[in-house]
This record gives sequence, structure tokens and C-alpha cells, in this order.
Amino acid sequence: MKKEFQNLKIAYIGGGSRGWAWGFMMDLAMDGQMCGTVRLYDIDEPAARRNEIIGNKISAHPDAVSRWHYEVADSLETALTGADFVVISILPATFEEMRSDVHMPERLGIYQPVGDTAGPGGFMRAMRTIPMYVTIAEAIRDYAPDAWVINYTNPMSLCIRTLYEVFPGIKAFGCCHEVFGTQKLLCSMLETQEGIPGVTRQQLYTTVTGINHFTWLTRASYKDMDLMPLYRRFAREHWQEGYSEGHDDNWMNNSFACAHRVKFDLFLRYGAIAAAGDRHLVEFLPPWYTRTPETVRAWKFGLTTVDWRVDDLGKRLKRSDDLISGAEELTLKPSGEEGHLLIKAVLGLGDLVSNVNVPNRGQIPNLPLGAVVETNALFGRDRIEPVYAGPVPSPILPLVARHVYNHENALRAALTCDRALGLSTFMNDPQMGAVSLEDGKKLFDDMLEAQRAYLPEKWFA
Repeated sequence: MKKEFQNLKIAYIGGGSRGWAWGFMMDLAMDGQMCGTVRLYDIDEPAARRNEIIGNKISAHPDAVSRWHYEVADSLETALTGADFVVISILPATFEEMRSDVHMPERLGIYQPVGDTAGPGGFMRAMRTIPMYVTIAEAIRDYAPDAWVINYTNPMSLCIRTLYEVFPGIKAFGCCHEVFGTQKLLCSMLETQEGIPGVTRQQLYTTVTGINHFTWLTRASYKDMDLMPLYRRFAREHWQEGYSEGHDDNWMNNSFACAHRVKFDLFLRYGAIAAAGDRHLVEFLPPWYTRTPETVRAWKFGLTTVDWRVDDLGKRLKRSDDLISGAEELTLKPSGEEGHLLIKAVLGLGDLVSNVNVPNRGQIPNLPLGAVVETNALFGRDRIEPVYAGPVPSPILPLVARHVYNHENALRAALTCDRALGLSTFMNDPQMGAVSLEDGKKLFDDMLEAQRAYLPEKWFA
């Protein structure tokens, strides 16, 4: 192992997260080309303390091939000073604020499967997340200006946009695994439709375009095979009943799974492969697929309730207890994420192409420069080079561009606490199209009030 890779410093903001953090820790422990220190910073310090114990247990595991030391930082300054990499994975506010995001709009017949990126819930989450990211960006500027910054927090596009707005010199990018799921669907299609087993998503070539959670594949191939005609046949065959890739992906028994009916329908409408989970895709569109809970069930995806999330957190807290006490034996296994691989790539340990969220520098020529878009990018030593995706196809462009401009207005509203701009942006979301101005304003006011504790007081002056 080269000396410069033996003492890496990673600042993990949101270091008390349960689940994703453990996967990242395992990925690091199972890779023998790097080691160093991970500083965990979280406003919930006891949660970070628990992850400190779990992280050091993972590092000491007999199957670990690299050693990382985990320690809790008492401030952003302590966490960031000297950091080579920064990972941001936070929950903006609490599940109670998320409850108003997701469920308060239901009084007007607006059903959101996720409520963290688009729609009224996504807008409100952005209003309280952007001020947090202003603070984080300022701290990175002041204490770790040369660090590479990996964001996993939603709303992804606005988080990245805020980082660059506050600190234009930042080296930040956002990672999301939604495209991976669609690439795996294509691999399953090759096995079941063409009799070609064992293809991995990394063996496919796909052109990725759009914005986070509303991404599209405009080209897809495997070796010399053009997958687009195959997918058209696949979509036609499975549009009515949907498609399940296995028992674990059964949409009725998994809060995050779907039967891909929305994907198939969008492909037959627009001619490009929608590349995110159905529950994310529908939130960028008029309520074609979410008119009622019965409509949702007919399209074979689910509404992830906040009660489900609270119950799931309880299970993860129990697992945290068990991992610390030894009641659950640690088993190292890959997370399936690419964060540690991207770290290796920018260190010079092998180039890698992956989908990533960064400002538009021309990789999508018919979207505004500076807007945060999701395309492939080449990761190499100390560089990220976005791959030219070409124009967003004209049938899809109005759907995507509307959200890009809403993002810019949402950012301005959050930074200035401009209630009028906030309301007009809130109402311009496709999910709000059937809502009267009077009802929309009342919902806007009530949702803002529900998160008053996490908003600048200027909103209420």
C-alpha cells in the first residue's frame, strides 16, 4: 500500500446514521488499498458515539483487510480540518417534520410515495435543508477547501446546488443508487428474454441524463447488442402485470420495491428508459399514477408512510444495540454502493465511470449551465470529467426542465426567505396542478409552520 493511502482522513457529517454508515464502513474494511481515520460528526452525538464503537468493531473484524480508526468529532471544524474526503449523509430535522412533508398534502388528495425530492414534501424538505447546507459549505470552505465532498442527502440536486452556490470552488458530487436498480433490471431482461445469464450492470453501457430521481437512459447496450429495441418488447410484454426480479423485490412486501409498471409506461410514452424507482419517478409528474391510494396500488408500487419509517428506525436502533453488545455477530459484506470506489478513483487507484450529480458544464446542452444534473462522469486521479450525454430528448425536456427551473427558484426562496417566491414555486410543481390557489396557500402556510423550528425566523417576520 502506498504511503499516501495509509493515513487518509474522512469527515463523515451525519456520522450517527444507521444502516448506510455501516455499509460504508464495511466497504472500507474490505478494501485493502486504503486505510486511515474517519471522524464522525453528528448533532446527535450519542448516535455518533455508537457508530464509533461499531466502526472500530468492523475495522477489527478478522475478515477486514484494512484498518480504519473511527472517532467522534465535537464540531464541524474538528471533523473537517485536514480532511481528504467529506461524506455528507444527514436527516434534515426529524420524522415529525417528515410527517408533515409526506402526509399533510393528503388532505388535498396529494399522495407522495417518498416526499423528499419533488412535490410539496420535497419543497419543504429543501427549505429546511438548504440553510443546513449553507453552514456545511461555509465550514468546508473554511476548514477543508481542498477535500472531495460526496453527498448522499436528499433533495440531492438542491444540496449540491447549495454547496456550489456558497463555495464555488468546492469539489462536490452527489451519488445515488437509483440508476443501478434500472441497470440491474436490464440485466434481468437479458437473462429472462434473451437467455444470457450472469450479466452485471457494470458490463452495460448506458447514457444517463436528467436530474436526480428523474433520470433517463437514452442509450443502452451490452457488447454489440442495442438494448433499446429489446426493452421496448420487454415493456410491452410486462406493462399490464408488471415484472418482479425475485421474491425479495416483490412490490407488495417491500416498501421500496415496485413492479416497474410506471417505467414501462413512461418508456412506451416517451421512448427513453426512466431510470429510478417508480415511487421516485411519479413525484416529478402530474398525478397520473398517484391520484388515489387505489391508483398507486394499481400501478404496483407503494406509499412509504412515516409510521413505517419510525418502525424501521426502531429496528435499526435495536440492531445497533445488538452490534455493540455482540448479540448480533458482525458479518462483512459489500454494500453495493460505489462511494469507496469513487474515493479510490480520485486517489488515482483506477479510473471509473459512474452516474453522478454535478453542475451542468455542457454535458446536457439543452439544460441551463450551472444547474445540477445527473449524467455519467469519468472519475480519475484528482478529477471528475462529466461525460457528454447529449440533449435531453424533446418529448422529455419539458418534464425535466420544469423541475430544473423550480430548483433555482427554490434555492433563491430558501436563501432569502422570500415567501412570495416560495409560494409560487410550491404551486408550480406538477403535483399541485389541480389544487386551487386558496387551498395551495393554506397548505403552504401550514407546512411552513409545521417546521418552524428548523427554518430561519425571517420566514415568519
